[in-house]
Amino acid sequence: MTRSPGLCREPVVMPTGASGVAESYSHWVRRVIRAVRSERALLVGLFDSSVPEPVDHLRRIVAEGFGETITSRYTSAFTSGNPYVVAQLARHYAVPAERIVCTTGATGALSLIYRALLEPGDRVLVENPGFDLFHKIAETHGYGVDRFERHGPDFTIDIDALAAAITPRTRLIVLSNLHNPSGMALSTETLAAIGALAQARGIHVIVDEVYGDYIDPALRPPPAVQLSPALISISSLTKSHGLSTLRCGWIVAADAPIARIRALAEEIDFGVSNLSHAVAALVLEHPEPFEEYRSGIMHRARPIMASYHKHWLEEGLVTGALPRFGCIAFPRLVGIDDTVRFSEWLADRCGVVVAPGEYFGATGHIRIGFARAPADVDYGLQALTDGLIRYRDRHSGGKA
Repeated sequence: MTRSPGLCREPVVMPTGASGVAESYSHWVRRVIRAVRSERALLVGLFDSSVPEPVDHLRRIVAEGFGETITSRYTSAFTSGNPYVVAQLARHYAVPAERIVCTTGATGALSLIYRALLEPGDRVLVENPGFDLFHKIAETHGYGVDRFERHGPDFTIDIDALAAAITPRTRLIVLSNLHNPSGMALSTETLAAIGALAQARGIHVIVDEVYGDYIDPALRPPPAVQLSPALISISSLTKSHGLSTLRCGWIVAADAPIARIRALAEEIDFGVSNLSHAVAALVLEHPEPFEEYRSGIMHRARPIMASYHKHWLEEGLVTGALPRFGCIAFPRLVGIDDTVRFSEWLADRCGVVVAPGEYFGATGHIRIGFARAPADVDYGLQALTDGLIRYRDRHSGGKA
């Protein structure tokens, strides 16, 4: 790893909005990428929060399943989801198939739960920092949103503070494990305590577990749904497998909530694809190549990220810990407060895109996705290092 300066050019004027977050994170990313591509060819996406799509493995599994004959996994998913997907999930979660509902991605799962378990006037209690769709989907459907804080270098959850944030109208708590945006893990004991609290209050907790497979198998905790009937697990093949193209997500819950979720799904949800969920079944039945693919990428990328993070700490460029697992990090920048402006400056100047913390509820942080090819990770982090130093020196307080 080298840290030589000179990777970045002098900036031109990039089209920009205000440094607040009126626009969505998705809109911001698209706008910045368009601006960068219009000015230069180089683009290193350190905003991505999953492994790249495993195109070769996907091609092989599609060719084998849909070659001379069509796999038996290609069947109707209309009534209860693809039965082969459900069978694999039931085995993984150690629950009956009746406690699983397949969805069009984890986002579809979240929207479906909100509509099934909430009524007008109900409120959702969402973690902060957190993934912006947790609150945006609730607000789109007309539900009120409150927030509770995840604190400290490990972004942990204080059970007493969480209890104090619950109101008489709270019906759902929403959190992630591994945490998005920090990548930090909650302990099994903390999750169990949250489940006990929710059960005592008569409410449910959605636990987004899309990054759970990044934890080493020997250290991987049980899914949240196994810890309490108040906990609902959602996940997908997007983050862990890089297979967003399949749009395969799922919900696993106790009997009472899953009955309400399934009843609504049967009324309104016609979007689960027979074709993509058939491919998902083949992936779930033959997971080894995809798991090896993810492990290989992280085995090569994590030491690079760890080396740069250590250097940043030593040079006083950031604070915060590097998560033990996962493909994302969320350092606090030292001397730079407006990370929307910094991220736009970095993209324009260096062709490297990171995610501003403002879009996750934590100004001054950036989310870095490092599940990329080693050359891309090294270049991107070199450019980020150079940018941190030069931007901080030129912009007092991070104000452009």
